[in-house]
Amino acid sequence: MFAVHAIDPVLLDSVRASGTDVSGHPVQPVGAEGGEPLRCCLRDAVAGEQMILFGYEPLLPPSPYREIGAVFAHATPCDGPSGDGYPQAWRGRPQVLRAYDERGWIHPATRTHDGTAPEGELADILADPAVVRVDSRNVAYGCYMFTVTRG
Repeated sequence: MFAVHAIDPVLLDSVRASGTDVSGHPVQPVGAEGGEPLRCCLRDAVAGEQMILFGYEPLLPPSPYREIGAVFAHATPCDGPSGDGYPQAWRGRPQVLRAYDERGWIHPATRTHDGTAPEGELADILADPAVVRVDSRNVAYGCYMFTVTRG
């Protein structure tokens, strides 16, 4: 069994309130064209939704593998993900499943999957006791999508 985590709503509230991202860069307001992956509720945006685009740093221990990448979220707080488990709206989407150990280093269990049977892929990766988390990332752009932990 595993738990899926969107970006922390408290962190999102802070980004929205400050208008700056982790690097101190201004948050960019964006109107959705449709299809942009929203990291607050783990679904694709519908055309016309108001979003923000900002630099996000997944919460890893200090390590050489910490990185910042652009993500979309709703411009105002939303209800978050609907349901538990793998995001239904993103089934069938190829992803990189990047595994990390307790130091925050990328683990060799990292792999790409074709979007089918994501639970089996995640269970296989998390079966390795050295893996403490898996970040799902966009194949084309490498952007952070969500985190999976044992749970």
